[in-house]
Amino acid sequence: MEHGNLAHDSKDLERIRRLRLIDDDFMSVCFDNYNEGAELLLKIILGRDDLRVTQVRSQRVLKNLNGKDICLDILAVDSGNNYYNFEIQRSDEGADRRRARYHSSMLDSHMLESGCKVTDLRENYVIFITEHDVLGGSIPLYRIERKIIDTDELFNDGEHIIYVNGSDKNCSTELGQLMHDFYCEDSKDMIHKELADRVKYYKEDEGGVGEMCKILEDMRNEAEERGVKIGEERGVKKARLQNAYSMIADGLDLTIVAKYSGLTLSQVKELAGTEPA
Repeated sequence: MEHGNLAHDSKDLERIRRLRLIDDDFMSVCFDNYNEGAELLLKIILGRDDLRVTQVRSQRVLKNLNGKDICLDILAVDSGNNYYNFEIQRSDEGADRRRARYHSSMLDSHMLESGCKVTDLRENYVIFITEHDVLGGSIPLYRIERKIIDTDELFNDGEHIIYVNGSDKNCSTELGQLMHDFYCEDSKDMIHKELADRVKYYKEDEGGVGEMCKILEDMRNEAEERGVKIGEERGVKKARLQNAYSMIADGLDLTIVAKYSGLTLSQVKELAGTEPA
């Protein structure tokens, strides 16, 4: 890969080269304002081709005045004002069932504006794409719906939770092909041209690479600010924090970072932003 701007840090370029769509930060970048990409995901995951996405935003923060805010990886809205939250979860703990429940409730509270009736609520979908088979059923897709237990009928309240088993990359199915693409580092190996072109832009085009380098720099600065605050609160020495930042930025395994920085694995995960809230 050649780039005209030699000012890009070589470590950043190598990190960008290794990024995949299964990495939540990279997926958020690739799908931001990318309506066609969100439509492709919904077509394959939901088995529908009648949805028209009108808005896609990544890293959207939903405020909760009485509790915990959440930052969504991707929030999409379709022409019927139905909401879709895509979350990449490489950590099993991050895909906890109660997290899905909380995300769903926050989508509802965000959807229902002041003065609207509860009956105005549209459909909401929380879709977790997980690196492992976190629900343990050895199937590629889990669709969770409320049911009336005594009659075995669907409750049909408009809430939908879906877990996509990212470890199932069976290319004989559309979903397996999609998961295959999510694990590709090189766009040339991807099956879906729409996604391949998007990935190629951020990995090989000078404009896209420049955007990614700026994003990585901003992430490092934010992580350092957050880490210093956390460290000061917990009495962690600044030298250890800086050592950990350097190794995390270089993409080292977090267990290795913990071993050589003198921090606990939990502290390292929190500094890296992977510790579930």
